[in-house]
Amino acid sequence: MDLILCNGIIVTPTEMYRADLGIENGKIVAIGADLSGVLCSERLDVAGKLILPGAIDAHTHLSFPFGGTVSADDFFAGTRAAACGGTTTVFDYSSQAPGERLVETVRRREAQAKAEGAAVDFALHVGITDLSNGLLDSMQEAVDYGVSSFKIYMVYDFGVKDGDFYRVLQKSKETGSLICVHAENKEILTELTNRFAAEGKLSPWYHYASRPEFVAGEADRRAIDWAKSLNAPLYIVHLSDLEGVRAVTQARDEGFEIYAETCPQYLHFTCDVFKREDGRNFVCSPPMKDQPSREALWGAVRRGDIDTIATDHCPFQQAEKDWGKDDFRKIPNGCSGVEIMYPYMLSKANLGEITFPRAVELCAANPARIFVCAEKGSLAVGKDADIVVYDPNREFIVHQENMHSDCDHTIWEGLRLHGYPVRTYSRGRLVYDNGAFVGERGWGKMLKRLPRKR
Repeated sequence: MDLILCNGIIVTPTEMYRADLGIENGKIVAIGADLSGVLCSERLDVAGKLILPGAIDAHTHLSFPFGGTVSADDFFAGTRAAACGGTTTVFDYSSQAPGERLVETVRRREAQAKAEGAAVDFALHVGITDLSNGLLDSMQEAVDYGVSSFKIYMVYDFGVKDGDFYRVLQKSKETGSLICVHAENKEILTELTNRFAAEGKLSPWYHYASRPEFVAGEADRRAIDWAKSLNAPLYIVHLSDLEGVRAVTQARDEGFEIYAETCPQYLHFTCDVFKREDGRNFVCSPPMKDQPSREALWGAVRRGDIDTIATDHCPFQQAEKDWGKDDFRKIPNGCSGVEIMYPYMLSKANLGEITFPRAVELCAANPARIFVCAEKGSLAVGKDADIVVYDPNREFIVHQENMHSDCDHTIWEGLRLHGYPVRTYSRGRLVYDNGAFVGERGWGKMLKRLPRKR
């Protein structure tokens, strides 16, 4: 074997147990109580540490054009940061250009990711923006190429109309694909934004005030109702609000295939951050909501009504955030998170707020299952050796200086984490070692995924 990790605690979605784990040719080839008699090139004693599957961040925006600029992390910088936080696969949202067939969008972004040099493996979702001239039928081409998930925006200038959203949901059943939705009520948030602007209310607080709880909650319910009417699966991205949580829980209790994702920023912060002096740095869409919404999200995480934790990683540089210091409409929407997601959730497990198996389920196993990543998401013989060695006794304080993004600030500055990854392996290759990125630009490969069962 190439490497045996000895005496660690294996963490699965259902249990924890002491074992050795063997790796060869980028795959997990053995898990056993004692592999001391097996020949190997390297043997590493990880006693007292946890051995976890690498996380899957199913929601990032790398090299993403938005608000008159482009997000700070390209495919290399974003995946480098991911690796240093124990995330070994990222899903990036790629927006369809006008008139572009969806498989062309995929090929264009795949080429960009390879040119920029992804450091860990990546997969793609496609944001659908144009259904003219039969482009809806090109969903099948993308699925055949290996991309079986698409995103609909109910907001922004590039968002689609309700009728087109319904058509896409219908088509997803035919193609074995999954529709992800950014659910907010565009008309209401536009009306509120214009009203506040007319009144001269332009501080970052009014980003939240123009997108309060019901603006997302109403859209969550509407999207879920359409999916229910077609009996089509639906994945709600970055769920942030109490009403949305209730809608998801109700639909799932009724037996519908509704999936929900939330992000660390909605679990940790509330809308009070927009009152801070640096409130503009926290502007993202949807914004962080009130304390009842935060509590509802944690409740859904614990009882299983939230399936995945992702980040919506889309950071912008401080100077770009400063464009909107006195006018929230000019602030590029997005924050960092890809390096913090797994350490944050594992720290919560270390503190007893959830279990370690639940953290693995949320951050690795469920994304792999929902988005059909057959070789990812768990520690099992035959799977890719995407592995994190985690020290539950290491104390870590987040500072910009110890992050690995190209962004020049972090909303997580000063966060104290109890426990932290000390090693990350991507397909058996060491890519992070005790604070240092030791991977390679271009190591990451694109995952081509099978259609979902119809």
